[in-house]
Amino acid sequence: MEHVFYPNTTPSPVRWGRMLGALALLWAAAPAPARAQTWMVSTTAHVTLGVLDKFGQLGPYTATFVVHSERTGKDYKLVRAIEKGQNGVDVLFPSEPTAPEYFKATTGEGASAIPGNYTWECLVNGKKAVGGHFALPEVGNDVTLVEKEKK
Repeated sequence: MEHVFYPNTTPSPVRWGRMLGALALLWAAAPAPARAQTWMVSTTAHVTLGVLDKFGQLGPYTATFVVHSERTGKDYKLVRAIEKGQNGVDVLFPSEPTAPEYFKATTGEGASAIPGNYTWECLVNGKKAVGGHFALPEVGNDVTLVEKEKK
């Protein structure tokens, strides 16, 4: 009679330890179930700056807004062409760098809402027409878990 070899189908204690360790590692690496909402929140401070030829006597003109950050020492500039029939324009500082025209430094860097004190002026056809100052505040966000009502 010929002897038939059957492999040992019962894992050894070392093999059991390896399998349990691998399972524990997979369990630990698995993403935790979501227990809260995933809220996206943003708060950004903006200031509206504007210039207006009150009686429309100038006709078309170029308005160049220059904002100076006292904190960083940088100047940011935005140029707007005022067409015939328009008397003025309002702009937001800082403006979105994705907009076709935005406040930027001479390096091309877009302005951001860094808290601090700023001064600004608007040049009309190259001459200072108006100016002022403002402060951008620090802003923050809070997120609260909203739970479902239990029935």
